[in-house]
Amino acid sequence: MDLTISPLLILLVGLVTVIGLIVVLRINAFFALIAAALVVSLLAPGALADKVVRVARAFGDTAGSIGIVIALAAVIGQCMMESGAADRIVRWFLDRLGEQRSATALLSSGFVLSVPVFFDTVFYLLIPLARSMYRRTRRHYLIYVMAIAGGSAVTHAMVPPTPGPLVIADNLGVDLGLMMLLGLAVGVPAALAGLFFARWLDPRLNVPFRPISDRPEPEPLPADRLPPLSLSVLPILLPVVLISANTVIQGFAGGAATGSGLAFVAGWAAVAGNPNLALLLAAGLSLWVYHRQCRPTRQQTTALVESALMSGGLIILITAGGGAFGAMLKEAQIGPAIQALFAGETGASGLFLLVLAFGIASLLKFAQGSSTVAMITASAMIAAMLTAEAPGYNLVYLALAVSCGSLVGSWMNDSGFWIYAKMGGLTEVETLKSWTPLLAVLGLAGFAVTVLLALLLPLG
Repeated sequence: MDLTISPLLILLVGLVTVIGLIVVLRINAFFALIAAALVVSLLAPGALADKVVRVARAFGDTAGSIGIVIALAAVIGQCMMESGAADRIVRWFLDRLGEQRSATALLSSGFVLSVPVFFDTVFYLLIPLARSMYRRTRRHYLIYVMAIAGGSAVTHAMVPPTPGPLVIADNLGVDLGLMMLLGLAVGVPAALAGLFFARWLDPRLNVPFRPISDRPEPEPLPADRLPPLSLSVLPILLPVVLISANTVIQGFAGGAATGSGLAFVAGWAAVAGNPNLALLLAAGLSLWVYHRQCRPTRQQTTALVESALMSGGLIILITAGGGAFGAMLKEAQIGPAIQALFAGETGASGLFLLVLAFGIASLLKFAQGSSTVAMITASAMIAAMLTAEAPGYNLVYLALAVSCGSLVGSWMNDSGFWIYAKMGGLTEVETLKSWTPLLAVLGLAGFAVTVLLALLLPLG
């Protein structure tokens, strides 16, 4: 006999388990997340024989989606640090923008790159620059990390062609071009609000700069021993160009006939633009730059790669554990339970509908961890609530309210939480105090701008 337990009670048990094990008992994050996933899975509906198996399956699904990218990104980052490529890019930024604007440069880079490239890939690519920038300036490390995270998270949630905004636009019947333009318009002030918050938090939280592997980070090299800027940026630009080109080509090739030239190009673009292959090529390029600059022995190269992969392996385990925990919360039917709370809300319109869209997306984000799932589910729910009566503004604002809500409520069941923590070298408590409120600031600031635009420029 299967005992039915309230999904919201299961959510509470999962939350207490993971936070209690990590924050109170100081258990390793991987063990804590797997333990919490097993607890939630055992309480959730389903065949008893499948309740442990599905945790392992969800862990494997998450590891399969991000494992290769994380491992290769760790190699790229280590090579860029050792060869001086990261330091060259940092010096270029500082020479042109000055030290006071270095965080703005990182914010802008993350904001632009995350439009065609997923958040995690952008964060992996840019975090070596933040670490190198700190080693040069010896201050504001937290600001640099938060600037990358804030800029990348905003466009990932608001601007197509990332999957979440694409599905929101489709569910609500919003023009994709309008979604992109207004997503950028809302994203810019939201990202700036995140940067202001980072500047405010930095002196108050006092996060130390920590190593993220057993290998000591090299001291800055003299300028004449650094690689040229063109070679230094190639490991970052190559995957961005390949992935972005694939996105653009697939958009144009959507209606192309099978066997046509455009379909042929799209097939090759899908191969070259796959993040796994793009990062593999970038890793090979970063190793070549490392060899060109440092002339290492085979033993030194092997030691560098092994050290990078060992640090990347721990990140993969923890991130996949977070993915398994989030998947088990979905198995507990928490999304439908939240949907049931709003089942009677039909025919809602105006400002209330915007607030409702934002609130539902926030609840779903907090409950199961994935911004994309929160966006997809919340937009489908809101679409079902719409009536023939127009809300008084273009539905693009409703779409953006969902996007903004999907940023609020990120904690330990979000893989982004662990990517930020482990790649940035922050503890779990420091991440809860910086990442979680940062995304809340981004979401709330974006929502405020969305409401303002809906009132002043309804486009109805």
